[in-house]
Amino acid sequence: MNFDFSAAEQAFVAEVRQFIEGEAESDDAADVMNPNRESDSILSDTPARKRFNRKMAERGYIGMSWPKEYGGQARPGIYEYLLNEELSRVGAPLIGKGVGCVGQTLIRHGSDKLKAEFLPKILRAEVEFALGYTEPGAGSDLASLKLKAERQGEGWLLNGQKMFTTSAHFADWYWLAARTDPSAKKHKGISLFLVPMDDPGITIHPIETLGEHVTNQVFIDNVWVHEDYLVGEVNKGWTYICEALDYERFTFYTFSPLEEKFNALLSLVKSIRRNGKMISEEATVQSRMARLATDVETAKMLQRRVIYAASQGDVPSIEAAMCKLFSTELHQRLSRAALDFLGEEGLLHKSCDDAPAGGKWEWSYRATALDTIGAGTSEIQKNIIARKRLELPLEY
Repeated sequence: MNFDFSAAEQAFVAEVRQFIEGEAESDDAADVMNPNRESDSILSDTPARKRFNRKMAERGYIGMSWPKEYGGQARPGIYEYLLNEELSRVGAPLIGKGVGCVGQTLIRHGSDKLKAEFLPKILRAEVEFALGYTEPGAGSDLASLKLKAERQGEGWLLNGQKMFTTSAHFADWYWLAARTDPSAKKHKGISLFLVPMDDPGITIHPIETLGEHVTNQVFIDNVWVHEDYLVGEVNKGWTYICEALDYERFTFYTFSPLEEKFNALLSLVKSIRRNGKMISEEATVQSRMARLATDVETAKMLQRRVIYAASQGDVPSIEAAMCKLFSTELHQRLSRAALDFLGEEGLLHKSCDDAPAGGKWEWSYRATALDTIGAGTSEIQKNIIARKRLELPLEY
C-alpha cells in the first residue's frame, strides 16, 4: 500500500498553497479562512466565501475530475482531494457538493437540459446546492424517507418535510429526494429532483446547533416541479444517492484540520504556566500529549487507507467508517484536553475579552460534538465495522 503522492501531485499541492498564501492577504481573508468554524468552515455561506470559490473556478480548480466534454480536465479524483486538504487546513470553503454528488450525477444520468443548465454554473461557482435527504423519521435509515412526489400534469407535486439541511438558508437549488412509488420496496421508490429554493411552497426554519452552526428544518408544501427537473429515471434515486457517496470519497476525509488542531494544542501546552512552572514539564501532561500525538498519526493512516482504496476503484465503506469514527472522536479528545489544561479559564466563551485563544477551545469542544453525529453517528460507524469487518451479528 503506497501512501506517497507523485511528483505531479506534490507540485499541484505547492501550487495550491501559493494560491492560498496570496488570498490570505486579501481584506476578507478572516472570513474566508476561519478554521475555528470547525466542519462548518467548508461552506460557501458568505459573499466573501463565494468570491473565493469563483477565484478557484477561474484557476480551473472546480470540476477537475469531470470529463473534458463537460468542461473538466479529466484529472484523477486525488487532485480534488489534495485541493480540499489544503483548503480545509486553513478553514476555507471546499469545492463543494455541486462538483461531486450533483455535478457527477448529472453528467452520468442527467438530461441534456439539466446538463446545459447546471454544469456551466457549477464550473463557474455560480450556484449553491442543498442536499434534501434527512427527514424526522429518516436519518441514518435514509431509505425510509416519506416526502411524497405525486404525478400532476407534466410534473410532480411535492409535499413533506426535511430535517438538518445544512445549506438551505443560502443555497439556490434543492437536490431533493422524494418517494415517487409508495408501494415499492423502500429502496426502490425514491427519485431525485432539482427544486429552486425560492419556491413559495418552501419554508425554511433555521436551527442553531450546539456549536453555533446553522442547520435547517425545511417544509415542502404543494411544490410543483416540472418533469424536466427530475434527475435521471423515476424510482432510481437511491442508486444515484449511493453513487454520489462514491464521488465524494476523495473529498470528505481530510486530515489537515486534525494536524493543525494538534499543533495548536501543542503550542498551548508550551505556553501555560501553573504553580510556578510550565505544565509541559508535568509527566501527566507529557503522557497525555504523547498519546494524542500517536492518535493523530493513527488518524492519518486511517484516512490514507480510505484514499488508497478509493484510488484502486474499491468501495472503502469499512475504511471510511473507521476513519470517520476515530477522527471525529479524536477532534473531541483534542478539545477536551485543551479545556483540561486551561482549567476554568478554558470555559470562557469566545465573546469574552479574556477568553484564552479567543475562546477557540470551548467553541471547538461544542462544535466537534456535532461531527460525531453528522454523516452517520459514531454508533452507525461501529455497526458498519462490526458487521462488515468483524462479521458480527447485529441485534435490534
